[in-house]
Amino acid sequence: MKCALVTGGSRGIGKAICIALAETGYHVIINYKSNEVEAADTLAKVTAKGGTGEVLQFDVTNKADVDSTLDAWMQSNGNKRIAALVNNAGIRDDALLMWMSESQWKNVLDISLNGFFHTTQKLLMPMLTGKFGRIINIVSVSGVRGLPGQTNYSAAKAGIIGATKALAREVARKGVTVNAVAPGFIRTDMTRDLSEKDLVKDIPAQRFGEPEEVAALVAFLASEKSSYITGEVISITGGLH
Repeated sequence: MKCALVTGGSRGIGKAICIALAETGYHVIINYKSNEVEAADTLAKVTAKGGTGEVLQFDVTNKADVDSTLDAWMQSNGNKRIAALVNNAGIRDDALLMWMSESQWKNVLDISLNGFFHTTQKLLMPMLTGKFGRIINIVSVSGVRGLPGQTNYSAAKAGIIGATKALAREVARKGVTVNAVAPGFIRTDMTRDLSEKDLVKDIPAQRFGEPEEVAALVAFLASEKSSYITGEVISITGGLH
């Protein structure tokens, strides 16, 4: 059975991705750190759509936690293989750089960059051995163009974009693709504090995107049909550049 692991799968874009992947036939592993209620809700929505899944708690910033949890999962699920990994876990903690605290800088980079490293490194060898893998990294338009007040977030996402391009070149010959999806303003909890009325003036589509629109793209990149797409950063921004 092919499985897909989605980090930060309990809410927002992660929740929508879990549902979309389940609809394409993946058994979905919904990772969460602390929000057990929302993770259970994601699983309920997956099963309501006729899919299968499970929740798996671990902290992507803690290598020992990632290793021990995924080792235990693989040992208990010999008939299943994690063929797709969606590195979605991430946070915003905005401030102008001159007033940004060290913890704001470190926490944002830790979850995005170290989280990517810990989960991807752990699952990469089984993908290479199986000669099939799909790694999709959820980045942001902030990592492509930079946004004021988000120096930490822009740096984190830009770092993952560079890692995406480098890793794609390392593993392409083994049937493993690595791509990044860069959403713009998507209507989720992370953008709830933003003024949609003011921001849509700069968006050609004149609206915020929906999580399901991002999830549809991720589901395609996780499929066998995307085998010749790798090392790419695909923006989904309503025309915002």
